[in-house]
Amino acid sequence: MERLKNKVIEDGVVIDEKILKVDGFLNHQIDAELMHEIGKVFHEQFAHENVTKILTIEASGIAPAIMAALHFDVPCLFAKKAKPSTLNKGFYQTDVHSFTKNKTSTVIISEEFLSPDDRVFIIDDFLANGEAALGLHRLVQQANATTVGVGILVEKSFQQGRTRLEEAGLNVSSLCQIGSLKGNKITLVGDQA
Repeated sequence: MERLKNKVIEDGVVIDEKILKVDGFLNHQIDAELMHEIGKVFHEQFAHENVTKILTIEASGIAPAIMAALHFDVPCLFAKKAKPSTLNKGFYQTDVHSFTKNKTSTVIISEEFLSPDDRVFIIDDFLANGEAALGLHRLVQQANATTVGVGILVEKSFQQGRTRLEEAGLNVSSLCQIGSLKGNKITLVGDQA
């Protein structure tokens, strides 16, 4: 997806050789038009899968997930990183380690919103080690639902995330693949170094 790739190159800030900051359009300030286009692309790729729910994890995945849900015409569900006091019935939970924050969170989804009949498309902003997407897939499995695919906005191809997701049998679609962040330079997969 050229527009996303251009945004990453133009507005992304390399923090070190493994961390890319995209606060200007994805994590802190959101480019709504870009998120709408991303939702449309994911819908085009997975429309044949009869998706019934879009699933993400709070917070950065919510904007693209909502836009995808709009295109699929299904609800958007996000795993919460803290149990709200209003959640007093059953829920699914799993631990997810954040590479960027170096923190493990227990994420939860109410049983009320995920059932065995659901066909779930997972969306996440970044794919590095695959922890978030695998955690969301575990929640889908706890509900005896089906994960039909994983949509990633930005994949760090030099890390093990894609391999881990594919080994779990997941169909992965990344809209922007980064080959390297060495020397504070963003190199996309397929670009000349």
